[in-house]
Amino acid sequence: MTEAKIYDAGAFVLQSGLTLPDAKIAYVTYGELNAAKDNVIVYPTRYAGTHNEQPPLIGEGKALDPTKYFIIVPNTLGNGASSSPSNTPAPLGGPDFPLVTHYDNVILQERMLKDLWGIEEIRLVCGWSMGGQQSYHWAAIFPDRVRAMSCFCGQAITAPHTHVFLEGVKYALITDPAWMNGYYREQPWRGFTAQGRVWAGWALSQEWYRREMWRELGFSSLEDYLKRAWDGAYFPRDANDMLSLIATWQACDISDNPIYEGDRAAALGSITAKAIIMPGRTDFYFPPEDNAAEVAQMPNAELRVIESVWGHYAGGGRAAEDTAFVNAALKELLA
Repeated sequence: MTEAKIYDAGAFVLQSGLTLPDAKIAYVTYGELNAAKDNVIVYPTRYAGTHNEQPPLIGEGKALDPTKYFIIVPNTLGNGASSSPSNTPAPLGGPDFPLVTHYDNVILQERMLKDLWGIEEIRLVCGWSMGGQQSYHWAAIFPDRVRAMSCFCGQAITAPHTHVFLEGVKYALITDPAWMNGYYREQPWRGFTAQGRVWAGWALSQEWYRREMWRELGFSSLEDYLKRAWDGAYFPRDANDMLSLIATWQACDISDNPIYEGDRAAALGSITAKAIIMPGRTDFYFPPEDNAAEVAQMPNAELRVIESVWGHYAGGGRAAEDTAFVNAALKELLA
């Protein structure tokens, strides 16, 4: 595991109107910034993920090649590495941590890039899931500075159906008796197990289960897969952190900020960056139809569907052919 560096932004006023008095972004970098400072790739993290889950798309010969580009992986606020409920002192810690939006994440990341490296131009911003949501925000908030963007298995605006799914995950946690309104003495393990079981049915497609593809991963039965792959999947996490990220995900709306004031068409239309949007054919969270509606309003965007049975994980580096598909598209954007 790679140890992250910390950018200390000091006091940072969130969209909610509350101030994080000591806002921090945990980040890692790959490669070197060139003299022109025009080889920058920003690659934000996903739900429940940190910088340690990003490497499948990073490496020599891959699109995100550290011998060519300066790749910055900022951890999303709330994920336990950057400022989060679990590492923020009272009175803003735990369940009292304020709502964070993707607008907040991107504004703070942009400040970090300027303060640490004097970076103005972004060659590419890309990401999976919540990382892809941030890519949309980057391209809309700074349209004159982002040259290319890509979102794989994510959206500019969280759809109502996804909002409802996330409500199920949230209630799996907060109905655990150990929850105690977020002031728990120990993590709500039963809630985490319930969260894992809920996620298992949403993250992967019906066809994936129909083919019993868990066998290819070394599991002896369906229950063996659920028990060993999902029941403890969130045990290393903090429940308040997971709920903070859910709130960020549910609040995702590319236009809900002082720039666009709710005008979604204007926000999407402002993205002049060359864009390739890659939904997974069987992704329950972010179906291709939703991305197609977004791409239709973007002046320089293309929709490319990942024809995969891996559901939401089509964008997450689980299957070699899906990763190759995403990698090829990113190479085109960087050509």
